[in-house]
Amino acid sequence: MDKRLLIPVLIGIAVVVVVVVFILGGTKGAHLELKWKLVKPRVGSIDENSSAVITDFRIANDSDVRFVVGDVTATLTKPNGETADASVIAASDVPQLLQFNRFLGNQYNPVLKMRDEIRPHEMFDRMVAVRLEVPLAVAQKSKMTLTLHEVDGVESSTTVPLQ
Repeated sequence: MDKRLLIPVLIGIAVVVVVVVFILGGTKGAHLELKWKLVKPRVGSIDENSSAVITDFRIANDSDVRFVVGDVTATLTKPNGETADASVIAASDVPQLLQFNRFLGNQYNPVLKMRDEIRPHEMFDRMVAVRLEVPLAVAQKSKMTLTLHEVDGVESSTTVPLQ
């Protein structure tokens, strides 16, 4: 290859690399991803065949895009690998749940609700209460997956060991 042609080709490659790096670096904040930090969940028996779980957590939104909670779902994974849906308890019912089930402790954070907004670069603490249709002994050996569904379709989830 001719040396006169080699220099412009190398300059062209360098320019393309710089442009690609600039484009990828510039869109990093547009990727909506939440970071979860969980506090140990509190698990207790409601009756012989059902349990309740209170989970406190901190969520950080490191992106440049807001996250508006559309829905919260929970799924239980039993020790044998079977999955079961769990019922998220409404925010208005949490004080009554805690009042009549003192073994679950106190409410330390606000309940995560639909339309709660996690602004860009914001961090906040919330809690979720869940009813499981399994006895306490099974619940304590299981894992629970919490999923936040954003109003525009983005999902963020984390798995909580209930042990």
